Amino acid sequence: MKFDLKDDGVVVVVGSGAGGGTVGAELAMKGVRTVILEAGGRHEISTFQNDEWSSFGQMSWLDIRTTSGDWRVARDFSGLPAWIVKAVGGSTVHWAGASLRLQTHEFNAKSHYGKISGANLLNWPLNLKDIEPWYDKAEDRMGVTRTNGIPGLPGSNNFKVMKKGADLLGYKNCHTGRMAINSEPRDGRASCQQLGFCFQGCKTGAKWSTLYAEIPKGERSGNLEVRPNAQVLNIEHDRQGKVTSVVYADADGNQHTQKARAVCVAGNSIESPRLLLNSASNMFPDGLANSSGMVGKNYMRHMTGSVYAIFDKPVNMYRGTTMAGIITDEARYDPSRGFVGGYEMETLSLGLPFMGAFLDPGIWGREFSTAMDQYENMAGMWLVGEDMPQESNRITLHKTEKDQYGLPAPNVHFDDHANDIAMRSHAYQQGSAVYEAVGATRTMPTPPYPSTHNLGTNRMSKLAKDGVVNRWGQAHDINNLFVSDGSVFTTGGAENPTLTIVALALRQADYIAEQMSKRNI
Repeated sequence: MKFDLKDDGVVVVVGSGAGGGTVGAELAMKGVRTVILEAGGRHEISTFQNDEWSSFGQMSWLDIRTTSGDWRVARDFSGLPAWIVKAVGGSTVHWAGASLRLQTHEFNAKSHYGKISGANLLNWPLNLKDIEPWYDKAEDRMGVTRTNGIPGLPGSNNFKVMKKGADLLGYKNCHTGRMAINSEPRDGRASCQQLGFCFQGCKTGAKWSTLYAEIPKGERSGNLEVRPNAQVLNIEHDRQGKVTSVVYADADGNQHTQKARAVCVAGNSIESPRLLLNSASNMFPDGLANSSGMVGKNYMRHMTGSVYAIFDKPVNMYRGTTMAGIITDEARYDPSRGFVGGYEMETLSLGLPFMGAFLDPGIWGREFSTAMDQYENMAGMWLVGEDMPQESNRITLHKTEKDQYGLPAPNVHFDDHANDIAMRSHAYQQGSAVYEAVGATRTMPTPPYPSTHNLGTNRMSKLAKDGVVNRWGQAHDINNLFVSDGSVFTTGGAENPTLTIVALALRQADYIAEQMSKRNI
């Protein structure tokens, strides 16, 4: 289906990842005419590449970005503050599949944690009970293992090493995870074949992605058009402040204007605030939806890090699902550990190219080479936990650097909070202990990668002065403008965010369709 540029009855969705692809497809299946504008190309399953570096070049968002702050990524990967995908399906092409619900207390961090110096905590304007029906729907739609009678994935050697260490340390909650990866054929897609290239796009289609699990359903309804290589430059509005159209550049750099009844912004927590800021006008001199001054602020990326360990026998961690193993015991709220919030330990494997780049960026010599020599004997885990929102951690428009369209590039500023540092130290200690319990000859705490969970920057709030959108992801300032990605997170929680992004998108689609039927939008 193709819609006319002058059709002002369509909903325009900017981005096609977990939020945009889901809300766009769901609206189409509800009978709402929808156009998804995706900045990247459309790579189907057959064109995915089971090679780390070539796949990185094929799908990654490599437009100019700058960084500042004291975080390690700014020093090691200053031009790549976040590794996200620029392609139809967004980062659901690249993600590992971990699908966890936020915990009750994480929706109320300000009330539960109390005052934390330097943190800009705020309670979500909704709670777990409010979102549970859509969590249920998302888990069924995505085929999350250990829900809806779906069996868990088998455990790889990497998991078996983690599980034995977890048991010896007394951890009670260790299994192969709740994963949006088919453990058996489902929804017309095959089961996981344990290829080990989950980050490079799933060649069997077993891993859920909006690219092939949601968008085609929307397209079959006859109500969805996806335009790849369509990079949105700004959003336009009328004299009343209502958004009316979206300006985008095609693959040749030619600009087009698509009229819209409503606009859903889902470009990730860097590009979404950047778009709103770049859409400033005489009526909105500080950017769209920014009367609070909060657009771009409170950037969160989760506390992350890794631990790798070397054993005296081969583990071959690269064989099997990249991330199908988790210890959830440390995700609890327990400030006696020296920090609020919690963290997960999840299996992770990197191929030799990425291991060489990420094990300890900048290091060389015998310490590095002896570790790489023992690659087949390595086991690995990723540490992911709740970082503290800080107003000073933010996305801003660079004063001099421009992108290929002449627009200000985004600067990503991030300083670790003391709570983040304390949590990472504890996680390194416990991750190492898991492996040492099983007889590791060497453990290697590894600094954060650019690959992470980008959250906040357009956060939900009950009051307009505290955030950018309301509990439906609807802009406080403009009722036909929505944000549909992880940038709406008020706080981050300890859990991988994709399931929550999808649940919120399904919930938002219900709300938009209802409001349109009532002619409120």
